[in-house]
Amino acid sequence: MKRLENKTAVVTGAATGIGKATVELFAKEGATVLLADVNTEEMEKTAKEINEKGTEVKTYQVDVSDEDSVLAFANNVQEEFGSIDVLFNNAGVDQEGGKVHEYPTELFDRIISVDLRGTFLTSKYLIPLMLDNGGSIINTSSMSGRAADLDRSGYNAAKGGITNFTKAMAIDYARDGIRVNSISPGTIETPLIDKLAGSKDEEMGQKFREANKWVTPMGRLGRPEEMASVALFLASDDSSYVTGEDIAADGGIMAYTWPGKMLIDNKWKEETE
Repeated sequence: MKRLENKTAVVTGAATGIGKATVELFAKEGATVLLADVNTEEMEKTAKEINEKGTEVKTYQVDVSDEDSVLAFANNVQEEFGSIDVLFNNAGVDQEGGKVHEYPTELFDRIISVDLRGTFLTSKYLIPLMLDNGGSIINTSSMSGRAADLDRSGYNAAKGGITNFTKAMAIDYARDGIRVNSISPGTIETPLIDKLAGSKDEEMGQKFREANKWVTPMGRLGRPEEMASVALFLASDDSSYVTGEDIAADGGIMAYTWPGKMLIDNKWKEETE
């Protein structure tokens, strides 16, 4: 039996990257998958690719930062499906903004609104569809929610909030049979990383990936499908006694205290070739 057979799963930020990979895996594992994203063009491409493989998925245009949009989505899902079993709060944005005294207020508000508030709103309006039968909620946090980055305090604040918000929800709904966990990815090969650091074909992108050979113990960026596999574990009954956890999937970055010898030892770098 497939691990998500007869389950209905909602995935936000479903159009590309981790969301797309998760939709593909959830569908393969038997779930009825509902895609939610503000980027309808890319989302429809993803849905078409999956539908052509013989598994039907549904798409919904949703702005997770807008309460009316999320409420309308929740009402549509309730009318069509009655209940859901899995919610993957994956939608998010990121952008450098400078040091705090230079950081644009509108950028801070946008990141908090999409990443943190969006996770809150989607949970608030979809949890009622899980109360009767229980289920699993998975939130995409980040290693940037465990430690900080230069010039990205808004993202750090949002992801740190998601990590602790996950624990709060886990406590709130444990007796209702709803498990709530988060994933803290490291640096993953996604369109967002291409936008932030440059693609593999650009000089800056190449330098960024080269730097990751020493900063990441596993010597490479992660792949979206690797994050999807973690999400599948948390969505399925394989994790039936796991709640309130934040799982780091970062190639080992959070395992060390400081780069130390990795900065000066060329052998370390060569071993990642």
